[in-house]
Amino acid sequence: MSVNKVILIGNVGQDPEVRHLDKDVTVANFSLATSESYTAKNGEKVTTTEWHNIVVWRGLAKVVEQYVNKGDKLYIEGRIRTRSWDDKEGNKRYTTEIYADILEMLTPRGQSSGGHQASEPQNQKAESVNEPDFSSSDEDDLPF
Repeated sequence: MSVNKVILIGNVGQDPEVRHLDKDVTVANFSLATSESYTAKNGEKVTTTEWHNIVVWRGLAKVVEQYVNKGDKLYIEGRIRTRSWDDKEGNKRYTTEIYADILEMLTPRGQSSGGHQASEPQNQKAESVNEPDFSSSDEDDLPF
């Protein structure tokens, strides 16, 4: 048995890049920043920021296209994927991405409270664009 699960809460680094592929397949890419703070030995507060490359497919990509903007705070569940390609000079390049299958908006819209939660429909299967099957189970409440 193996598990590949990532949970992130962070802020969107730039407006999502959305592409519409064949057969009405939509994909969105954006960066998400997560930060940690600690106090150094000298008493100074130090904050480190990690940037995560997020990939969202199909129905979730359409939600991202309509509602997600730079600076928004998001809760994301997904899995880590590493892919490689050859650049123009023939060098092997690698990138690590988070393929999100659950996304919750934590930034309130207007005066409303709560977030918008979405996940891929349970019966929607991946098509021939080299992405994994994003079938997900029913949504649960967050544990906090």
